Amino acid sequence: MRICILGWGSLIWDTRPEFDEHHGMWNLDGPTLRLEFSRVSETRQRALTLAIDPVHGAHCRVAYAESSRKNPDDAIGDLRSREGTVLRHIGAMFLDGSRLQGGDEVTREAIRTWAREKKRFDVVVWTDLPADFQKKTGVPFSVDAACTHLQGLSPQGKSKAAEYVWRAPDFIVTPLRQRLQRESWFAPPP
Repeated sequence: MRICILGWGSLIWDTRPEFDEHHGMWNLDGPTLRLEFSRVSETRQRALTLAIDPVHGAHCRVAYAESSRKNPDDAIGDLRSREGTVLRHIGAMFLDGSRLQGGDEVTREAIRTWAREKKRFDVVVWTDLPADFQKKTGVPFSVDAACTHLQGLSPQGKSKAAEYVWRAPDFIVTPLRQRLQRESWFAPPP
């Protein structure tokens, strides 16, 4: 059984041996998903992190790594533990149709098509944390609203936000990232 993990944010750059020992190298030709920095992360001091966002997200090709696990539930558990979340926030697609969890229909179809036609994976797992900017801030997401939110963060929060945005892989190009990388107040971390 071939199992792969999709990644687009800190899974790729924030090394965690207990997770990383169970997958191969990151490949940059995964499916194209709609992503934006529209999730308010409590563990990163309310910095904005990437999420699949079918409304505000830009089409970005994501990375994938093949899991060394043979049991899909182990690969799902690895990702759940790495992300520090609950199982309902881990997407999983079994290409034989036996199980499906997470994602909107457009996201699921992009993953399904890619996995079948390009890589012939049996199971694909991904982080399915919701884009929750409006829920957590009370303001609808927009690039301006996101910039205002980031400017209002504590110094530690601003540092976490800058680290996350600047360290995101180069293939992640969203309207918010493009704006932030032009802003003088949003300098790259030292």
